Amino acid sequence: MHAIAHWWDTVELWLSSLPYVPQVLIMLIALLLIAILIVRVLTALIDRLADALHGPTRVSEPDVQEETTGDSPGEGI
Repeated sequence: MHAIAHWWDTVELWLSSLPYVPQVLIMLIALLLIAILIVRVLTALIDRLADALHGPTRVSEPDVQEETTGDSPGEGI
């Protein structure tokens, strides 16, 4: 635990010694990544809860028509 605290102190000292603009950019990037992680976790939890309460939802796949070569009788007319 002491090693983690020492590492964090070093990072904090490095960050506070930077000029204002790089500090803001680094914090914005870090907060954006944390926000994305929180959104993904919450989305997964809400999906699991919805599946548990209402059953899994079925997503219809788009109709894909197979290409015909005209080899079968009646095709390609």
